[in-house]
Amino acid sequence: MLTYETYFAQWEEFLLIFSRMASFIYVAPFFNTSNVPRKTKLGFGLFTAVIVLMVLPDQDYTYSGTLGYAALVAEEVFIGLILGAGCNLTMQIIHFAGRFIDMDIGLSMASVMDPTNRTQNGIVGTIYYYMILLILIVSGLHQYLIAAIVESFRWIPIGHVTIHPSLYTTVVNFMGDYFSIGFRITLPVFASMLLVNCLLAILAKVAPQMNMFVVGMQLKIIIGLLVLVATIYLLPVISNFLYEEMKYLLYELVNDMAPPAP
Repeated sequence: MLTYETYFAQWEEFLLIFSRMASFIYVAPFFNTSNVPRKTKLGFGLFTAVIVLMVLPDQDYTYSGTLGYAALVAEEVFIGLILGAGCNLTMQIIHFAGRFIDMDIGLSMASVMDPTNRTQNGIVGTIYYYMILLILIVSGLHQYLIAAIVESFRWIPIGHVTIHPSLYTTVVNFMGDYFSIGFRITLPVFASMLLVNCLLAILAKVAPQMNMFVVGMQLKIIIGLLVLVATIYLLPVISNFLYEEMKYLLYELVNDMAPPAP
């Protein structure tokens, strides 16, 4: 028989599930764009929270008083923000690599306004970001993100989050991968620009009357654009690599916050 206490317990559990889902949607890639209305994000979070409440078994948690319940809400928000920020940082590798490419080519002064996050980004980084994002969406990125946050309730039940010291190691290792992957993406352009600089240095010695500053700027832009066009077929490889990196990072973050096995 359903009683008032039963409905109240379900309402409490629903709010805790919604806190994790909403905080994840707020910062996760594809869902966190500013051109998506806040009412849409809120409605999507409510809809997914209702489904999770009906699908998952009842969560076993305890608290004492209002402060105890507020602490549970803060824990769920923390979990959602950590997992969403990890996914978002993985996608931000593209902007990081794009800034280096723009610097090497000579387009660092030219930036465009990104309406999705209302920030100024480089041209190459913006183009790469949206092309890779489209490839990931076709590959089912949005479905994987929702499945990952739903599955986190099985590994990290409500009220049982445990912060392990390995969480710090995971974050530090990811930051190392962040720079490593970014430099690997920029490597074709970086190597080409290195050869162009060597060529300009030789020309400056052979023909000192030539204005290498004027010639070099035009030559770098032309060579850089040609290299970008020639290496555009690598975008699916980059997107797949980022996809796997995102999966690995989520797996490590969940393990670092999961309670110890009984």
